[in-house]
Amino acid sequence: MLSFEDNPNQDNIVELRGVKQTYDGGNTWIIDNLDFVIEDKPGQGQFVGVLGVSGSGKSTMLRYIAGLQEPTGGKVLVNNKPVSRDNRVSMVFQQYSSLPWMTVLDNVGLALKYQGVSKKERDARAMEMLIDMGLEGQQDKYAQYPTLSGGQLQRVAIGRSLLANSKVLLMDEPFGALDIKTRFQMQDLLSNIWRKYQPTIVFVTHDISEAVYLADDIYILRAQPGQFVEHIDIDLPMERNKKTKREARFMELVHEVEDKLVEVAELS
Repeated sequence: MLSFEDNPNQDNIVELRGVKQTYDGGNTWIIDNLDFVIEDKPGQGQFVGVLGVSGSGKSTMLRYIAGLQEPTGGKVLVNNKPVSRDNRVSMVFQQYSSLPWMTVLDNVGLALKYQGVSKKERDARAMEMLIDMGLEGQQDKYAQYPTLSGGQLQRVAIGRSLLANSKVLLMDEPFGALDIKTRFQMQDLLSNIWRKYQPTIVFVTHDISEAVYLADDIYILRAQPGQFVEHIDIDLPMERNKKTKREARFMELVHEVEDKLVEVAELS
């Protein structure tokens, strides 16, 4: 099991301490004594990839951080404070989560509306985000399929999440339902957005190559019970493109992560 030591001089953007989860009164522990710390790195951010077999608790962990589920035991902190209605993080799901009766512009600016930002300001900020998302010209369309493609709907979700909280972005297999061409395009978009806005991204995926391409750190969860057991430092340049996937070091890392994942799966 990985150990995460406290550093009194360190500000952590996400902390899970001794987290436990049971659904049958303690006869079976889905997650047990899970510790996980992501250090806050202002002006840089982090891109954390999370891999693991089905049932290891990857999505559940994101739900804790997003405030969508409370663990049976342990602590979940965001920005050194307990997760609450006023201290939560937005999440991008594999399923399209936009509100289909609202326009693209209104969807992206939705969180600002609930924060009391004037319509003029939130429309301006939402439009700026839409341009970054490659959605200029789509702002007056309704955010629904097939008016927008799957990739466009995920761009709406990412933009909305970043406007809601530009420091942390949770993503639960967000590209899993996309065709391969769109998936590659979204990977590059997300990489560019990360470099521009410098958030901390926690990204769950089953795609090893995708995790290596996007992340600067990868953590692997085992199951029964869910615990982090492996950490791989992805020592690739921050700026990556199609050529990166052809480089020897990229392929070495993919094979390294694959081998670790197989080892962990055999222990689960």
